[in-house]
Amino acid sequence: MNRVEIDGDRCKACGLCIDACNKHLLTLSSDLNAKGYHPIEIHDVEECSACALCGVICPEGSLAVYKEIKPKKGG
Repeated sequence: MNRVEIDGDRCKACGLCIDACNKHLLTLSSDLNAKGYHPIEIHDVEECSACALCGVICPEGSLAVYKEIKPKKGG
């Protein structure tokens, strides 16, 4: 399964990753981090295609995206 790891303490809630997600899976949390920002959270992680646009655009490096590698059939 693909997964997105979010370091909520590094997130400054700029929203760039929200705009970058072509599946609209990222939102701002209602919780606050230690710096007083509403960090990003992902909903419906099963729908994530692991395109990693969110991680690339994040100026704080608070997102890491991992894609499941499926073995090739037949050899």
